[in-house]
Amino acid sequence: MGLFNFWKKSGKRVADAEDATPTAEALHKEVTDLGLDAKGAEIVVEGDKVTVKGGDLTAEEREKVVLAVGNVEGVAAVEADVEENMFHTVEKGDTLSAIAKKTLGNANRYNEIFEANKPMLSHPDKIYPGQVLRIPGGKQA
Repeated sequence: MGLFNFWKKSGKRVADAEDATPTAEALHKEVTDLGLDAKGAEIVVEGDKVTVKGGDLTAEEREKVVLAVGNVEGVAAVEADVEENMFHTVEKGDTLSAIAKKTLGNANRYNEIFEANKPMLSHPDKIYPGQVLRIPGGKQA
């Protein structure tokens, strides 16, 4: 199992109150609302840590579920059985092109990162500091 850190104070708010930790039900709903299928994976919330376990997910599907629940306000870490942890945390001033250059060696490969993060990303220019992105076939940054 890998443990992946997220910025607790950034991301989509799915909890009812400010500074509230989202429930497992709210996180399952977020996964579903994004059009992802958890395929029987269990989402367990313990404080600000979420565990994703079980289910019949491919590695890519599991990585997307990890990002879907981790990029939610109130979640500081996600533990999951993910083989390849090619993730990048967006910093102030980052663009997909800059991230592609740093992780894939070519800024023009930004669309690969965009496609790897659908449906969490709706547009290549809509990323924010603290957001964690999948980097397909790249090096962790």
